[in-house]
Amino acid sequence: MDVRGLTKGFPGVTALEGASLTAHPGEVHALLGENGAGKSTLLNLLGGLLSPDAGEILLHGRPLHIRTPREAVAAGIGMVHQHFTLVPRFTVLQNVALGVRSGLGLGWPLAEVRRRLELLAQETGLQVDPDAPTETLEVGARQRVEILKALLWNPSVLALDEPTAVLTPAEVERLFGILRGLAARGQTILLVAHKLDEVLAVADRITVLRDGRTVLEAERSRVDASILAQAMVGRPVPPPAPPEPPVPGPRVALLQGVTVTEAGGGRRLDGVELELREGEIVGVAGVEGNGQRELALVLARRRLPDGGTVELPERVGFIPQDRRSEGLVLDFDVAENLALALHDDPRWRRGAALDWKAIRSEASGLIGRHGVRAPGPSTVVRNLSGGNQQKVVVGREMDRDPRLLVAENPTRGLDVGATEFVHGELRRRREGRAIVLISTDLDEVLALSDRIVVLIRGRLVEVPAGERTREGVGLRMLGGAG
Repeated sequence: MDVRGLTKGFPGVTALEGASLTAHPGEVHALLGENGAGKSTLLNLLGGLLSPDAGEILLHGRPLHIRTPREAVAAGIGMVHQHFTLVPRFTVLQNVALGVRSGLGLGWPLAEVRRRLELLAQETGLQVDPDAPTETLEVGARQRVEILKALLWNPSVLALDEPTAVLTPAEVERLFGILRGLAARGQTILLVAHKLDEVLAVADRITVLRDGRTVLEAERSRVDASILAQAMVGRPVPPPAPPEPPVPGPRVALLQGVTVTEAGGGRRLDGVELELREGEIVGVAGVEGNGQRELALVLARRRLPDGGTVELPERVGFIPQDRRSEGLVLDFDVAENLALALHDDPRWRRGAALDWKAIRSEASGLIGRHGVRAPGPSTVVRNLSGGNQQKVVVGREMDRDPRLLVAENPTRGLDVGATEFVHGELRRRREGRAIVLISTDLDEVLALSDRIVVLIRGRLVEVPAGERTREGVGLRMLGGAG
């Protein structure tokens, strides 16, 4: 597959400007770049969701004129998008069957879709329950459904936009094995990712975009993490400074015997005990589905426990795991999304009305402080890249000056530079507040946390200071110690 001189603009923003890449059959080709560099736009052009302003796409030497997602599928291009395209109330089987069409325009019988789905799940190891309602699935399971949907067509080109962002380390390694196997059969794999260690582990060749332009294309053997990071941000990226040991202050929040029971009667949280003190970051690790979501919602005042007692401060900030459905109103602009968090604060009101002049000024400051790539506070959030949407959420919650900040995967989907910034902000802003970091990224938990607890089957296990390593924490995640 060849991409030659692709250009695509939106009102006030040029997303791609003459971008090019060449991805060969039988290889995993990684596409890197900062948030807003144009990666998702390029994939949307390949998938028929957008049309280019200039440039061309060639597959097997033939120009493609893709106008719709169906035409992309017919051309042999399979897409796994960064944001889920599933219907929550449908089952897994129904979601997979939605896009299935034969040459006569008729859908496969559900029995045939089930047979093919189960066979594909066995071949790839991406196991899901075909009859499970999609809305009941954890985020990682929903991602597996998206990948299976794309693979069902046996595409010659499989493009994946941040597929590992919601997967556990074991699932990531399993996925990479699948991608290597697909490439070995002659398929072209185009992988958009942010984690350099993952890219270096799986890619055969790598292309880097910056400001919509191709700035590097090289074989994996000719680059390392520092070369890629510098190409992405246009400057050397220093290694992270070791965190300073905290001096815990007064107690900010307390959970005692907290229980959350699911509809079927099982316990998602089972007698959780947790004390949070000012000035510390407490990292919560665990395999997804062990109660992390419920813990986050209880701490963020989004859910009442079924048992136990909870003491929380008046001001709680919350960075949810899904920015699009929980953190933002996509058709609001940056200032309006900021107002969602400020509307009940008298400092941002004039009598009964909001002080929009002050809020828009604050939104402009947020854009500058947090490096959001947006023309201004009137930019509709839907038009921002996923990473810049995340920066709006992170910046809004940090700037509210909460006594307790609950962060669920706060750097999911962020590039190297943005991740560096968010980590720095979390460390800097822990003074005067307690921060709970709930993350599926074990390296993130190890790098930021002053204390680490593991959530397994609804119970918390403290990790001793001397065992805060990948091996030590991983053992407890699997229930092997503690």
